[in-house]
Amino acid sequence: MTWSRVFNITFAALIILALFLCLSAYAQIPERADHYRRDLTRISQQEMGLAAPVALFAAQIHQESSWRSDAKSPYAVGLSQFTPATAKWIAEIYPDLGTAAPYSPGWAMRAMLRYDRHIRERVKPWHARDIPQCDKWAFTLSGYNGGPGWISRDRRQAESAGHCSDVWFGSVEKYSTRSASAFKENRHYVNRILNNLEPRYIAAGWPAGAKGATCFAL
Repeated sequence: MTWSRVFNITFAALIILALFLCLSAYAQIPERADHYRRDLTRISQQEMGLAAPVALFAAQIHQESSWRSDAKSPYAVGLSQFTPATAKWIAEIYPDLGTAAPYSPGWAMRAMLRYDRHIRERVKPWHARDIPQCDKWAFTLSGYNGGPGWISRDRRQAESAGHCSDVWFGSVEKYSTRSASAFKENRHYVNRILNNLEPRYIAAGWPAGAKGATCFAL
């Protein structure tokens, strides 16, 4: 067998593998996600700039509601699962969002991005010159899920245990004074979005954002 034939066979195998991985990624994403892809991309870039990690936000919505605009939980509703109190609050401090409408997909996506940005901009370094982007997103997601007030409490808890309060992975993620069930749910939320769901959307072609904007760009 000639080297050219070996190369052609290997190249073809790699193409088939790439197509398989891409199709597998699509198979793990709800079909209804494509209905919102263009709007989420536009809203993400409006809120976070052209290099916004759209795949991360898609993963967040996937985790929150599996892309069901009529989703209900015991405490929250809609595509982005806002509680009534948080929906009212975010609409009050950001009047340009309009009246709180968590069942409206457009409002829910805009409000989620605005709330993410609100939390993320307030995650400041305590000791280091800056917080790595991946860790900053982890803090942001933790705050979205459990309330931003817990971010500082968890960081203080990690610091009192001798760990770096500016690093999420392997440090702050291990510490909290919240209940065992709330702790487990919050850490699962962060890890599933960043380690499991976001890579699926990146593999399926959703924009990953600028280098360093996400944790696990493929």
